[in-house]
Amino acid sequence: MRSLFRFGAGCAVAVAVAACGGPAPVAPKTAPPSPATAAPARVTPALARQVGADELGRIPILMYHRIVAQPHSVYDRTPADFTAELQRLAAEDYVPITTAELVARRIDIPAGAHPVVLTFDDGDPSVFALTPQGQPAPGTAIRILLDVAAAHPRFRPVASLYVNEHPFGAADGGPELRWLAGHGFEIGNHTRHHTNLRTASESEVTAAITEEDTALRANGYQPTTLALPYGTHPHRPELALRGPGYSYGGALLVGAGPAPSPCAREFEPGSIPRIRSQSTGKEAEYGSAHWLDELAKPEGHRYTSDGDPATVAYPRSGPAPAPACASVGLAY
Repeated sequence: MRSLFRFGAGCAVAVAVAACGGPAPVAPKTAPPSPATAAPARVTPALARQVGADELGRIPILMYHRIVAQPHSVYDRTPADFTAELQRLAAEDYVPITTAELVARRIDIPAGAHPVVLTFDDGDPSVFALTPQGQPAPGTAIRILLDVAAAHPRFRPVASLYVNEHPFGAADGGPELRWLAGHGFEIGNHTRHHTNLRTASESEVTAAITEEDTALRANGYQPTTLALPYGTHPHRPELALRGPGYSYGGALLVGAGPAPSPCAREFEPGSIPRIRSQSTGKEAEYGSAHWLDELAKPEGHRYTSDGDPATVAYPRSGPAPAPACASVGLAY
């Protein structure tokens, strides 16, 4: 049962900053040798209460598109804004996980920490690019994420990137996709041509999803989640998750609020809400700064880990977990 909520321990990416001030090479993931120590004690109600565990709480899934010096829409963030948001998340003890890990209920983070999902739509070159030496380019979102993680060891450098045709400005995105997949990042489907699935026919819906799915598989990556273009479902919503040649564990909306825990009864894999990354300006009340403030309040009902991926701890005064998680529930 323990494997139900666990992902590998060797997920951290080693990042350093070269003495000249430029980015140092990033090594591929390698699993550290297993320490010859006893297995950690299983969580108890007393330990869960001590850390304030609430694994039925809400999780922020933040949505980004471009990281640019001069934003042109509410979907753009400057490098400084993006860096500050990541630093805030690290300071507030958030630990990134991927959408795939969320929907599979593989949330393995330290006791007292909170999961956050960083998602990037459209495969813009400002999010990720490689230098001629094959390293993440300075100023891109992924390079910034790696640098923040290097300064905050508990801040796991992973994200979910949802791509279309010509990801990251490349003809097929092959080297970029392989680098990301090799360093623990999730590559997700966003349809080949950013198709509005709401206005498409059923055959067009399945073709749009299958075409991008096939392209990603040709590059050696098997997508397991989908970000809905424009946040809209097909007329038959179930086609977002399953159709000829594809089967996904989750579909992301645009949304404007935190997502339920994957063990909460209200969690819907086909309609997972996200929060637009935004701190000021029009409709900022729907943005990330507002929601991070709300989640930090005592009544914010934020997901807080018990440190044991094999249990789902939650206050007895709250609702019970969904049936799929009932056997591993721990009320206190």
